[in-house]
Amino acid sequence: MAEFIVIGAGIGGLATAHALLNLGHAVQVYEAAPELREVGAGIVVGANAMRALHELGLAEPVRAHGTPISHLYLFDQRGRQLHAADTSEFTQKLGFENIGIHRATLQRILLAGLPANCLHVGTPFERFTTAPAGVVAHFANGHHATADALLGADGIGSRVRQQLWPHTQPRYAGYTCWRAVVDATQLQLPPGTSGETWGDAGRRFGYVPVGAGRVYWFACLNSATPRNPHFRDYRVADLQREFAGFHAPAPQLLGLTHDDQLLWNDILDLRPLPYFAQGSVLLLGDAAHATTPNLGQGAGMALEDAAVLARCLRTTPTDLPAAFRQFEQLRQARTARIIRTSRQLGRVGQFQNPLLVALRNATMRLLPAAVARYQMAWLYEEL
Repeated sequence: MAEFIVIGAGIGGLATAHALLNLGHAVQVYEAAPELREVGAGIVVGANAMRALHELGLAEPVRAHGTPISHLYLFDQRGRQLHAADTSEFTQKLGFENIGIHRATLQRILLAGLPANCLHVGTPFERFTTAPAGVVAHFANGHHATADALLGADGIGSRVRQQLWPHTQPRYAGYTCWRAVVDATQLQLPPGTSGETWGDAGRRFGYVPVGAGRVYWFACLNSATPRNPHFRDYRVADLQREFAGFHAPAPQLLGLTHDDQLLWNDILDLRPLPYFAQGSVLLLGDAAHATTPNLGQGAGMALEDAAVLARCLRTTPTDLPAAFRQFEQLRQARTARIIRTSRQLGRVGQFQNPLLVALRNATMRLLPAAVARYQMAWLYEEL
């Protein structure tokens, strides 16, 4: 069996470690952060990603700690329905549901099944070199490690990717986002439902239940520049002012939020890369195909990566570069489509011109159900 180095202990890196260990390979995961803190907000693990977790033997604990999501609603600012989607037809066909869960909970589940000596925190990766014995990873503390292959799962700012593709940089989507997870038990929101509101003037608000009465919400505003100093010091009161005209439950969810619960990030993605693999080095997850969150598939694509890589290694167990090329062929078109579709959807959701907003809303009300079914078919069924 082979020895692997995984750079990055996010969702993609940890899931990939499980996939490799399940196949009997040796794995060492290196993480730059001094500790794996329970940070982040909520995510939706789509039915396609739950199927990937099932292949890794991890679907049941994720389902047990999250909440199924079967109905997705889109509203205008006044609360008038623009579109509705029932995912049951597709999730029942797959045998897996969409699950809303706190990112920290998913991280805990992925960590729990790994051997204690598998993870090395506080070890920032600097570069890799190749040698007759394999790939050598060099770290900021002077440590180096050698393995048969190196997997870059170190996120959108990946140093592994920068070495393979030095001119690739994350691209700004034109809007910024605040997020939080709050205890919303008192609101008694309809079970199994999530909602998103496309408002006026480039404002968007959405929410997803993530289990145990908690709800993840996000609020997006257009911003001409990334890391806009105008938004840097925004607090809950500022968001309440920005979204004052929005229908329930946006005001109520903001009212349940404390300033120290807010997370703020600009929305970024990557242009689709021409390749993910180079010899015995492979990019995975956000390092390879970071996407905007509009399709709820960022974590899902990383989990799919882990499952697909395991399949490729079963098919080609002794030729790692060949397995990596097979992985690349299987993943490039799908992840590129996710990136493009998600970016386009976000652009439409963030329309600022009143005429475009009116046209968008009218179009969404008239959108045939067949269009939504087509999108769900390729989103959930392809893996």
